[in-house]
Amino acid sequence: MNETMLAILGFAAIIMLIFLLLRNVTAPAIAFVGVSAVTAVILAGTGTFTIKEMGDFISAGVKRVHSTAALFIFSALFFGIMTDVGMFDSIIDVLMKRVGNNVVGVALMTCIIAMMGHLDGGGAAAFLITVPAMLPVYKRLRMRPVALLLICVTAMGAVNLLPWSGPVMRTASVLEIEANLLWMKLFPIQLVGIVIALFTAVFWGVAEKRRGAGGNSALPGYDDDMPAEGDSVRSSKLGRPEKFWFNVILTLAVILCMVFLKAPSYSIFMIGCVIALLVNYPGAKLQNRVIWSHFGSAIMMTFTILAAGMFLGILEDSQIMNHMANVLASVIPQSMGQFLPLIIGVLSVPLTLLFGTDSYFYGLLPVLTGVGNKFGADPVHIGMAMAVCRNGAAFMSPVVPAAFLGTGLAGVEIKDHIKTCFFWIWGVSIVSLISGLLLGVLHIA
Repeated sequence: MNETMLAILGFAAIIMLIFLLLRNVTAPAIAFVGVSAVTAVILAGTGTFTIKEMGDFISAGVKRVHSTAALFIFSALFFGIMTDVGMFDSIIDVLMKRVGNNVVGVALMTCIIAMMGHLDGGGAAAFLITVPAMLPVYKRLRMRPVALLLICVTAMGAVNLLPWSGPVMRTASVLEIEANLLWMKLFPIQLVGIVIALFTAVFWGVAEKRRGAGGNSALPGYDDDMPAEGDSVRSSKLGRPEKFWFNVILTLAVILCMVFLKAPSYSIFMIGCVIALLVNYPGAKLQNRVIWSHFGSAIMMTFTILAAGMFLGILEDSQIMNHMANVLASVIPQSMGQFLPLIIGVLSVPLTLLFGTDSYFYGLLPVLTGVGNKFGADPVHIGMAMAVCRNGAAFMSPVVPAAFLGTGLAGVEIKDHIKTCFFWIWGVSIVSLISGLLLGVLHIA
């Protein structure tokens, strides 16, 4: 198969995947494996790659996400234990006394925590800090978890322009400039993004309140007879109120170690799980009971993450995504070449659903800057437009593993996450682009 045919196969595979996810035809993990298998059969059957090469692609893709899968298993178990012992329940009681039924206040709190959690530049850390802490509050107030994720995604996107964040570092490396210098150029847009994130929290807080959140009325998707978060803990033998402060200190220690220690995040959660189980639930029988109670949801999401790795391995290591980038660049009319930063900025959110982070910046960006040079478009402005306008979209993309971590922690289907976030995040992206033009940060040739 030539490069064009490979690109068409790549577009077809991703479009089919998104269709299966959004139409709820099958479970996400099965969709990833099924589309991957069909793609692999086509590539091997046409003689483009050997079966061994396809196996190598799959192996490489799974290796890239195995740490995220392990992180989800042990983080879900750790926060599950903290829920069982009643730690979150006690914290929620304090928060509820302060905010009461103030749905907007909870939404703003979510935004601020997500921005603080994302200061290390890692999407996993922000989700792990924000979602487990705020989800019980959302359930108590009958706010939708999809709103929680949308606020998180917008807040994380605003902070994601720091010099050590993935988009800025990748863009700087491709453009061969200092990350700090690039960040200084982007700083005015980042300030606008923070304002947009706070506005998002207020807007969706008001929207949730209008739906009945914070009051006594029932909301779609909730069962009136469903106990509030923590009720099952109070009525079970798993609650450990006398160990509240120990569990709080342990949780803070795990989060701080995850942010500041140069060690695999999953290893920190593994150690945290062991300590939490030994102190709160001594004895093999009780420990096994707690572990098995959280095993089902963890293994299903892990299956999905590993299956996504299989899919990404085939498309990225076979260079299909690079061929897709070349095809996209080739269809831009010459008359529109000078407006390339504007075009790529507007299209960044849809493109994020097609390209993984590395293929977006290391595959698509070099091709587009090369095209832009032919029309006099500044490569730096192309790179800045791509970094700014893609930011929040990364955390809702089905080809970005961190998105599955967030949805798994929140108990939200990836299709519902995409449906809720897509047009809002696209709108935020366009507003950020326009603000960059008005502020003089971005220019068109």
